[in-house]
Amino acid sequence: MPIEASPSSVDFQGDALLGTLLDALEPYAALPLLFDYAGRTIQPGYHLTEVKAGAFVTLDCGGNPDRWQETILQIEDLPASDGDGCMPVGKFRSILDRVAARIALAADARLTFEVGRPDEPMRIFDLAALAPQQGHVLLRLMARSAICKPRHRVARQATSPACCAPASLQAGCC
Repeated sequence: MPIEASPSSVDFQGDALLGTLLDALEPYAALPLLFDYAGRTIQPGYHLTEVKAGAFVTLDCGGNPDRWQETILQIEDLPASDGDGCMPVGKFRSILDRVAARIALAADARLTFEVGRPDEPMRIFDLAALAPQQGHVLLRLMARSAICKPRHRVARQATSPACCAPASLQAGCC
């Protein structure tokens, strides 16, 4: 009997790009796609309600400019209506292909998920991991925290090796 290689997880650590996710999902077109977020698994009737493509130009509290592209996937967490299971990966990718035919979706855009149930506030998530499971693919989402970018940069630099440490570790915050 042939032995199949076990599928491997992809750890995005909250820093996923749209193209990277789509590439990672490609081998699993026939499998149901599930999401774990905020301590729960999405209900089987979930609906991809909106795809947003945006370019952002910002100035943080330390006066540092930044710019990036982002794709935001808004998902409504709903129970199944006709006993159907979760959306297959292929359908999810097909929806994004149809959107990309009408609006520009950059493969290198940061990926954000807005998820919620109809009676709850929508919450913002980043992609933590893609985990192929027995019979389905699971996208693990992690809550996106608010951060002071200058303070966050300083904290990251302080833990980097001495050869790469900046000469001065000032927060540069307002």
